[in-house]
Amino acid sequence: MIDFFTKEEGDRIVEAIRLAELRTSGEIRVHLEVGSGQKTIREAVKIFAKLGMKQTKDRNGVLFLLVPEKKEFSIYGDVGIHKIVPEGYWEDIVTHVEKQFRLGAFTDGVCEGIQMVGEKLKMHFPYKTGDENELPNQISYGQ
Repeated sequence: MIDFFTKEEGDRIVEAIRLAELRTSGEIRVHLEVGSGQKTIREAVKIFAKLGMKQTKDRNGVLFLLVPEKKEFSIYGDVGIHKIVPEGYWEDIVTHVEKQFRLGAFTDGVCEGIQMVGEKLKMHFPYKTGDENELPNQISYGQ
């Protein structure tokens, strides 16, 4: 397991996911991966599928992939989101998270990015009575 976030930091991230998902039917995951030779976005596509994120009812999952050893991250959303959002939908989130990361505020960056994603998802995929949490909120870890 990648030792990047403390238990307290991990708990903050899980809570940010839980709070964001209270307002949307969208599903958010955070995954830490050991660096590979692939571009981070390609890795995100593979991990998205591996985590079962393509299985959500509305295809509205969002993955935050962090590769600490390469100092890279990616945000990847499913096809249900891409069908309805305009070009550049994620740019403000990526810019904000990158700014926090450059300051060394990794947990703040992830939590704030999750909150921003939750707000955007709420506009297109609002919470409906009976929505179930389809995916775990815990951080997942690669190799």
